[in-house]
Amino acid sequence: MTGDFGINQGLVDELYARYVDNPLSVAASWRDYFARARGAAPLAGHGGIHSAAVTSASAPPDSTAPLSVAPVGSAAPAPAVGARSTGAAVSSTRLYRLVTAYRFLGHLYADINPLAPRPPRPPELDHRSYGLGDDDLDRLFKTFDLPGPDEQTLREVISRMEDTYCGSIGVEYRNIESTEQRHWLRDEMEGSRNHLTLNRDQQIHLLTKLSDAENLEQFIHASYAPGTKRFSLEGGESLIPLLDMIIDAGAEHGMQELVLGMAHRGRLNVLVNTLESSLRSILYAFEDKDAERYLGRGDVKYHLGYSSDRIASGGKSVHLTLTFNPSHLEFVNPVVSGRVRAKQRRHGDHQRRRIVPLLIHGDAAFVGQGVVAETLNLTGLPGYTTGGTLHIIVNNQIGFTTNPKDSRSTRYASDMMRMLNVPVFHVNGEDPEAVTQVAQLAVRYRQRFNKDVLIDLYCYRRYGHNEGDEPRFTQPQMYTTIDQKPTVRDMYVERLVSLGQVTKTEADEISARRRRALAAALDEVKKHPPEPLETTFAGVWSNYCGGDDALAAEVDTAVDRDILIELSRLATTLPAEVTPHRKIARLLKQRHQRLSENQPFDWGTAEMMAYASLLHEGTSIRMSGEDVGRGTFSHRHAQIIDQCTGEPFIPLSMTATNGARYESVNSPLSEAGVLGFDFGYSLDSPEMLVIWEAQFGDFLNSAQVIVDQFITSCEDKWQRLSGITLMLPHGYEGQGPEHSSARIERFLQNAAEDNVQICNLTTPAQLFHVLRRQVRRDIRKPLVLFTPKSMLRAAFSSSEPQPTSCLDDLAQGRFMRTIADEEVPATAARKVLLCSGKVYYDLLRYRRRHTIDDVAIVRLEQLYPLNHELDDALKPYATGTPLVWVQEEPWNFGPWFYINAVLPARLGGRLPLSWCARERSASPATGSKASHKLEQRLLVEAAFA
Repeated sequence: MTGDFGINQGLVDELYARYVDNPLSVAASWRDYFARARGAAPLAGHGGIHSAAVTSASAPPDSTAPLSVAPVGSAAPAPAVGARSTGAAVSSTRLYRLVTAYRFLGHLYADINPLAPRPPRPPELDHRSYGLGDDDLDRLFKTFDLPGPDEQTLREVISRMEDTYCGSIGVEYRNIESTEQRHWLRDEMEGSRNHLTLNRDQQIHLLTKLSDAENLEQFIHASYAPGTKRFSLEGGESLIPLLDMIIDAGAEHGMQELVLGMAHRGRLNVLVNTLESSLRSILYAFEDKDAERYLGRGDVKYHLGYSSDRIASGGKSVHLTLTFNPSHLEFVNPVVSGRVRAKQRRHGDHQRRRIVPLLIHGDAAFVGQGVVAETLNLTGLPGYTTGGTLHIIVNNQIGFTTNPKDSRSTRYASDMMRMLNVPVFHVNGEDPEAVTQVAQLAVRYRQRFNKDVLIDLYCYRRYGHNEGDEPRFTQPQMYTTIDQKPTVRDMYVERLVSLGQVTKTEADEISARRRRALAAALDEVKKHPPEPLETTFAGVWSNYCGGDDALAAEVDTAVDRDILIELSRLATTLPAEVTPHRKIARLLKQRHQRLSENQPFDWGTAEMMAYASLLHEGTSIRMSGEDVGRGTFSHRHAQIIDQCTGEPFIPLSMTATNGARYESVNSPLSEAGVLGFDFGYSLDSPEMLVIWEAQFGDFLNSAQVIVDQFITSCEDKWQRLSGITLMLPHGYEGQGPEHSSARIERFLQNAAEDNVQICNLTTPAQLFHVLRRQVRRDIRKPLVLFTPKSMLRAAFSSSEPQPTSCLDDLAQGRFMRTIADEEVPATAARKVLLCSGKVYYDLLRYRRRHTIDDVAIVRLEQLYPLNHELDDALKPYATGTPLVWVQEEPWNFGPWFYINAVLPARLGGRLPLSWCARERSASPATGSKASHKLEQRLLVEAAFA
């Protein structure tokens, strides 16, 4: 598109390629139209294109036709030589091009920005650009697909197009590939002129919601010290009636639950005026007079979540859930999506219309944070779809102090939505009735087509980023304009008064009632502070708890031998119609044979049996991540791909009972988005085993926000529980800095108050028991498993010690947090090596090769939380026996800092503690295989020296 909005030949070609519904089946007249338009030469000296008249009086069937426009003031295009079209046909075609221009480009002229005048009219929206003069305004034209009579005057058509596409609402929808969806939106908008007609009661209700929003902000501002943070909604008050209309319209179109996610701006207003949360509790948080109540826990008031039931205007109930969110803005997006997916599964919402996600974004954050794109990409994927998300951008036209020109490379903050081919409604927040129109359209579109839809609510921020910030330092002109603006409520009152729908006295009384209620609530809080709420878990969480790990009862995780053998048979026997790869067929046969004969088996067999036994007991399992079906290291093979059809078959499904289901989802190449989704899924699935596996544990770097701000802190900050399991391949094997370390040290640094379980296992049976323990205990804590890579497959013919287990270990054993040394008697030990994970086998091989019989090796399988098992394992060793912590990681990585911080106090100085590790390093590992082997040899030798 040229700078003056002229349309060049390249754009004609592009529009032709993108917007023709099916070029192979269009009518001859349609093809002729494009052939002439694309072959025409540009007007000399102009950016527009002359086009020959079409040879039929009928315009193309859908107004996705490219535009062929002569600039304003130019002569009308002359008919092509030999053209046989009539004057009426030429005129109708010109009208059709004008209408198409409005549908494509009307948003460029829409009056959507309350801080700026309407933009200049693009030449494409001037009827004179099509050879239609002012003397044609009252002529009748054939209108093709427009609402109303078959023939209308040019003036009537322009009026309808202006109202529909160039008023307070600007719409981008012509990029949608589905003809059905485009036509539905076109008809809905043009039929109503994009205006929702409200009766007086509805207008009064709208005014009341605006008054509620404004009064809450002004009341808090006046009641507390200047600069008290609340992240005011002032300037964007229309968000409250917008949400109100979404709830009402959603209820009428089958929505029973709305799960919301939003950052901090306007959150308090949404809590009070949309979710109807306790006003007294919020005001008490502002009072903040009980210093001992939240020592070391809790979160700021504008991060908290809440749930409630709202009765919509039609009398139907809608359950509302606002998901808690840290200041990391858009990272709540995948969490909300995961929660919705889990709720849809639990409630049998297979059409995904009863439970709906709604995300409220900031303009700078939406376009600036990569997790937004990651989450948008999930929307159409089978393992992650929720049937479409309602998006709202509260467009303050600024990010902290950054102007749009410095924060995005696109015209609109919403332009990322183009990747989904869904409608975007830009709406002026100072026109509350236009806001209600787009709210209803968005809900109806989402419920009808199960697609995302976005409302770009253009507004402003009356104060700075927070109330203590001075925005005039950086945006003096913007705030000169804002300072002169009346509030949205005042503007709407003026409009209603001018229409005779309400008097100024009535409007003032509506506002006064709300202010009296706010004052009464604050007075009550000052006289009678609310009692602290005890943490209780209800609904699906009523049978589960958090708290101290030591208070959770241990459970039996062993499974009867005969049951295990039968489950193994079911999980390794494929139907006759499934053709596996020959290596997979051999692997499955070997798995069953080794297990059933009580021979040593590998990691994949134990993992399969953990899942099979849980499914047999009625526990559903969801595992997602990159390549989890096969497993990055080709050990799992939970999905068997038929070599003839390419279709997947899941053998574990044959072991499930009582409606249990094993879901194995290969994710997109995303860590933050997918881990956030699965964390959200775990929040509403306490009875399930929910697993996210990293391709390599190192890649968790890309999702650290989800770990720090949600997974390891949610119980402490928000009193919310999660049983999510993270599988993070970890181990030093010479694969380089990005394929060695899952950063154990980061999790141990976050570990406190029994908030998480951190394990680095050494046997397949340990994996079997810890996975079963995760869902068999009543306590729910995230489980972090540092899983092996090379250890996944055992060399069964080798005489060296191998990471294997046998059937008896599953049928009789349990999960052991610490494993004592059974080869070297405590009385003979001159030294004790304490380690975790893969390095144990390096130490054990060295000890056996060199027939060392006076150095014991104790395995710490669960690094956090520690319990008496570690004390019991070390108790037999004589006082003064050296205790050496051995780790593969460099000294400044891995568990050493944690071990050194907690172990001396547990030992009481009885066993002198030291360490053995790689030298400190800025990078987790060397990139040289040879260097790795040398380092590993020196490490093991030093441990025994």
